[in-house]
Amino acid sequence: MLDCAPVETPPQGRNRLNVIPRDQHCISRKNISDSALKVMSRLRAKGFQAYLVGGAVRDLLLGGHPKDFDVATDATPDAVRELFRNSRIIGRRFRIVHVRFGREIIEVTTFRGHHDSDEAAQGAGHSRQSASGLLLRDNVFGTLEEDAVRRDLTVNALYYDAGNFEVFDHVGGLEDLQAKKIRVIGDPTQRYTEDPVRMLRVIRFAARLDFQVERETERAIAGCAGLLREIPGARLFDEFLKLFMSGYAEATLEKLLAYDLLRYLFPEAGERMVEEEVALAVVRAAMRNTDQRIAQDKPVTPAFILAALLWPVVQADALQRQEHGEPPMVAMHEAGQDAIGDVVQHIAIPRRFSQPMREIWEFQLRLQNRRGRRAAELVDHRRFRAAYDFLLLREQAGEDTGDLGAFWTGFQALSLEERLQQAGSGGGGRQRKRPRRRRAGPER
Repeated sequence: MLDCAPVETPPQGRNRLNVIPRDQHCISRKNISDSALKVMSRLRAKGFQAYLVGGAVRDLLLGGHPKDFDVATDATPDAVRELFRNSRIIGRRFRIVHVRFGREIIEVTTFRGHHDSDEAAQGAGHSRQSASGLLLRDNVFGTLEEDAVRRDLTVNALYYDAGNFEVFDHVGGLEDLQAKKIRVIGDPTQRYTEDPVRMLRVIRFAARLDFQVERETERAIAGCAGLLREIPGARLFDEFLKLFMSGYAEATLEKLLAYDLLRYLFPEAGERMVEEEVALAVVRAAMRNTDQRIAQDKPVTPAFILAALLWPVVQADALQRQEHGEPPMVAMHEAGQDAIGDVVQHIAIPRRFSQPMREIWEFQLRLQNRRGRRAAELVDHRRFRAAYDFLLLREQAGEDTGDLGAFWTGFQALSLEERLQQAGSGGGGRQRKRPRRRRAGPER
């Protein structure tokens, strides 16, 4: 049951309006952002409709405390922009308005209409689809009811009116919230064809909420999964961040594997995780570690997860290159370059993440050297902490590293002089300038 479910949901049918009055839900204005309340209040004062919508309403009904608040309105993006000088219109595929209050952004969307709506009747906006049915542009405006059925998932299509404190449900979202089900609104095959990323959203919310995927929503995934190849790499990377950087990475990984969707993001890595137990164990350990760090409010970076996802591919290629005579570091460098080159054909990885990934991989070889000044000074390298954490993950997954983890755990606790002595450099001769030690926390 929901932490604060309605006392009773009238059996009005899945596609009929269900209005939940103030005394039958637990949403309180004190748990809603003041900025979101201001946006809705100003829109209503100017004669527009304005509702809190989506994940914020869902999480409030579940007894949570959402951080992001979205507003839906019948005002066009241009009308919203005129009302708020602290706003800007973004997007082409979907035009939305960001209203900024300091560091907080309230996202305001105009009610969406049906694709086949008469554009003249709409007065503004248009949509465009590819030959396969993929939505390329969708700025057809409509009514609250049309907007509800145009949203992706029933549990994300709930609207809260902060003026009269009512919750509006047009698609049976409250019923699914109570049943802990993730259900696509409308025909799943059609909705996935319009936007294949919806399949990833189904997986993400099922993992995050620990809900079951409704049978028809689930059944259509297998036949539509290949449509993910049509999604631009930059958009898939944005979805990757949502999938793995929200604190539910391990559960998300399991569902992506169960529904055979990971291979459309990371083809070769996905295959190796299915075939090789150690490869899957390394990635699982990385996901679990990331979830723990997010829960502890510690810094995380996509580079670490990406390095783990591609490590089985890079490691196997590097070993094969060494068998053909390439020096270990050259082999690792070339293998890393090739792995990134292959994966960016599917998902765009910005250079600010690909470079640290390569350094983490190559550092695994540098950590094998326990002797000499270079080993003693390695601890002071800005990438040491991430590479050391990665080494520990490899050991946790069952890789044999020759107890390197234990060595570096103790070695990094020593002073530079003690490390030099233990590493056998003796500290004699010409002394190099001691490198400035950089704190590695944010790099991880």
